[in-house]
Amino acid sequence: MKETAYWTWFIIAGIIILVFAGLHMVVMHLSMLGVFNPEGGAVTDWGNVAFRSQHQFLAFTYIILLAAALYHGFYGLRTIVFELGPKKSFQDGFTVLLWIVGLILFGIGTYSAIAAKALETAL
Repeated sequence: MKETAYWTWFIIAGIIILVFAGLHMVVMHLSMLGVFNPEGGAVTDWGNVAFRSQHQFLAFTYIILLAAALYHGFYGLRTIVFELGPKKSFQDGFTVLLWIVGLILFGIGTYSAIAAKALETAL
């Protein structure tokens, strides 16, 4: 039963990635629309980056996308490794390692998104 719940979250994370990565592609790679790039030019120009960082919605979507991508990727890696048939003690240790690495990466990514928002507010 527990593995079914993990698998369900894996599928939900995949759907979230599909939606939010699609949003990211529209914002970053359809610059001709100009919705999130009012300065014109490249989407990575400082004026455009500063404009996008004013929107809490985008920071929120980056954090959700990060969480979904980390869970989806690490659960997929865990599943592949477990299919090789390692001992139960290795499985437990590997799961803990993935959780620790995932939480550290999530913390760094979340801090970066919040710091970018705070930096723009300070400027």
